[in-house]
Amino acid sequence: MQMNDYIDLINDKLNEYLPIEHPETIFKSMKYTVMLPGKRLRPVLCLETCRMLGGEISDAVPTACAIEMLHAQTLIHDDLPCMDNDDYRRGKLTNHKVFGEAIAVLAGDALLTYAPQIITKYSKNLTPSAMIRVLNEYFQYAGARGVIAGQVVDIESENSEVEDKEKTLEYLHIHKTSDLFKLAMRTGAIIAGADDEKIKMVTEFAECFGLAFQVADDILDEVSTFEEMGKTLGKDKQEGKLTYVSLYGLEEAKCKLSCLFQKCYDIMKQQNFESEIFRDMIEKINKRVGM
Repeated sequence: MQMNDYIDLINDKLNEYLPIEHPETIFKSMKYTVMLPGKRLRPVLCLETCRMLGGEISDAVPTACAIEMLHAQTLIHDDLPCMDNDDYRRGKLTNHKVFGEAIAVLAGDALLTYAPQIITKYSKNLTPSAMIRVLNEYFQYAGARGVIAGQVVDIESENSEVEDKEKTLEYLHIHKTSDLFKLAMRTGAIIAGADDEKIKMVTEFAECFGLAFQVADDILDEVSTFEEMGKTLGKDKQEGKLTYVSLYGLEEAKCKLSCLFQKCYDIMKQQNFESEIFRDMIEKINKRVGM
């Protein structure tokens, strides 16, 4: 399958899995952010990892969609006035600007619990042990040891004197960004029936890819435009956030990006991971930052 085929499949299933029910306001709010136009990188990585390791793509679709719902939840909460206070996401008004802060908070909470129900309801071909493993991965990376940990450190490091900035920055972005990529690829591998060594290597790839994605995002926050990014730019610098660019400078951040992607390529070569999708993702990110 090509990238656009994956995206179309994911969008169709997200629309199917999120019907508008009563009370309509909460479902409309949930669906609003989930269905915003996006690259769907995390669910695509889940499906492509499953395919690459010999699994059936259809078996991974519910999990892939659940991960996209979880990602949408993090965006809704990240954009709130008490967090990053953003008015735009993917070129559209953020959830709280459309539905109000209270409903946006509840929509995020609802997605956090709705997503694993999609896995249990629609994953017809998973064995009980595989289902438990997938759900355990979801709860691990969605919780206080996963993306929430990254968000907390992001908030606490803002405009503050951090003792070890390099270590803090790595921890922040491993959890805030890489963890959802790890969740996507690890669950794809589990559904495919991969052994522990393969799961270990896709985890390493996902961490490198996630860190590279965040480095690129930090660079684009400095050099891109609203039209290209679909969100307010320059806020990280204004709010004193710890980023790769603020810590290392623009050119060093680009070097870091190059090194991380080279490590991704090295893992693919060593493990015989044959995926044009992975290569295409890397090339497109490099192109966006002018590499």
